Amino acid sequence: MKKNFKKALSWRIWGTAVTFAIVYLFTRRIDLSAMICAAEIAVKLGIWYAHERAWSAAVPLAKEGTPFVLWFTGLSGSGKSTIANIISAYLEKKGRRVERLDGDTVRSIFPDTGFTREARNSHVRRIGYLASILEKNGVTVVSSFISPYAESRDFVRSLCGNFIEVYLSTPLEACERRDVKGLYKKARAGKIENFTGIGDPYEPPPKPEIIIDTEKRSIDETVEIIISYIKKYL
Repeated sequence: MKKNFKKALSWRIWGTAVTFAIVYLFTRRIDLSAMICAAEIAVKLGIWYAHERAWSAAVPLAKEGTPFVLWFTGLSGSGKSTIANIISAYLEKKGRRVERLDGDTVRSIFPDTGFTREARNSHVRRIGYLASILEKNGVTVVSSFISPYAESRDFVRSLCGNFIEVYLSTPLEACERRDVKGLYKKARAGKIENFTGIGDPYEPPPKPEIIIDTEKRSIDETVEIIISYIKKYL
């Protein structure tokens, strides 16, 4: 912005200087040259203002769309983070203000967050509150959290204006086969307590806006389904 202003100001100064030089070349009068330059500046400012008003009326400002909270939930390994990252990048390319919230990232900042039911519910409520504040300020939020309990997800829904719950219903067996992080193996060996799907339950959403089994759908198909749904907000 500052660079463009300086460039425009520099161009205006040079233009006025050239006008002054041309008038003086033909008249040899400094006073007349100065008056003509002053008149030129005033006239061109008026023309510029009228041009901007007319252009604004003819070409309406682009709509920014409606902010929303896209909440991915599902078992570890269901593809939440991967798909959420793709959707987030898509929205950014569309010019949307986007904030990406991810379970692993947030827990790395707050490593003392527990895994009991109470701790998990509190964690999801805090993230949900943050998401709702961002949404109220015009920011679209893409969140990916296991968020295993219906009560905390419902709480987040109640805070948000446009809450889109995406349930990746990939079966436990499929998620365990993937086990990219080796978490299921550790949970089976008793090295991780309260691991969702093994030592702790996951409560499936009864009425999510979007439900996809990523064992049966490719990443591209999953992304296409989600984009088709959120287009009404863009």
